[in-house]
Amino acid sequence: MPKINFHSFSGYITSISDYPESPTENDGCQKFITIQNNDGMIVNFIAAPTTYFLHNEKVRVGDFITGYIDGDRPVILIYPPQYQALVIFKESPFERVSVDYFDENLVSSNGMLQLNISPETPIHLTNGQTFNKNVAQRNLIVRYGPTTKSIPALTTPFEIIVYCRDSIT
Repeated sequence: MPKINFHSFSGYITSISDYPESPTENDGCQKFITIQNNDGMIVNFIAAPTTYFLHNEKVRVGDFITGYIDGDRPVILIYPPQYQALVIFKESPFERVSVDYFDENLVSSNGMLQLNISPETPIHLTNGQTFNKNVAQRNLIVRYGPTTKSIPALTTPFEIIVYCRDSIT
């Protein structure tokens, strides 16, 4: 499974509109989501039909979200920056989310989080289907709560979603 170089940006949604593209049969299928962080930085996310919204949650102006992009994908040099979003989720005070590549020891690519999967941890694909293979050395979306204070922090996830590269265009 090819490793994705995930990069994130978090902020409050200031506007949502149809992506300004030339009229085609896909007109209206992509959304243009503008967010601004607490430092005033602005980013525009393009949310395509392939963008994974955690739990299919609808977002609206005022929501605090995090969007993940492929840091190795070329982007146009404009301001504010405009990125094709791979994953978007609403931030919650009750859980954390990590979108990253986890190695053979289930440690995230930045070395800060290690997964301790229990037999009760639900593991599935972005389409909701059960995933029955080993989750090591894969791109994962991990919902979790408490962690140890060690480095890497150890956590037993609430849920693991396997993000297969073939699911995006």
